[in-house]
Amino acid sequence: MSDTSVPRDTLRVTTCDTDETLAAASGLFNQYRHHYGEPPDADERTLGWLTDMVQSNMLTVYTASVDSPADAPAIGLATGHAVPASLVMGWFWQLRDLYVLPGSRRQGAAAALVSAVREAALAAGATRLSLVTEPDNQAALGLYRRLGFRPTEDLASLSLDLAPQEIRE
Repeated sequence: MSDTSVPRDTLRVTTCDTDETLAAASGLFNQYRHHYGEPPDADERTLGWLTDMVQSNMLTVYTASVDSPADAPAIGLATGHAVPASLVMGWFWQLRDLYVLPGSRRQGAAAALVSAVREAALAAGATRLSLVTEPDNQAALGLYRRLGFRPTEDLASLSLDLAPQEIRE
């Protein structure tokens, strides 16, 4: 059995804030949404939404790619954003989305993306980095634990759906 993993030093993480980088991210974002059961969207709608989120500073988008060849497509995507931390009158960051193409998993891209979000959060003075994932997503939970994330036992995650029924279908 040969090891076909990509050495970590060949991974490149890019912050997506230009038309070109956001266009590359939009294809991955569409695949991420489809992976979680959403119908594929028109590329221009996805690109428009990501562009709006980035330009309004509501979301930071990152992609991971392999350095060689130089024009290799992105293989992974992460998004993060700052959230007010009222009690400490500061900020924390939330890792919102993390996705790596199925054929590119277990090569370090997810860890590199999480590291990029963590570094941006630290640089921004965040007090913590939080995330939410499904309790049965064992691969993600294992990765997050290896990277130092711990469950928050004293908080409950609740949600109130505000979207009209036709939007949810």
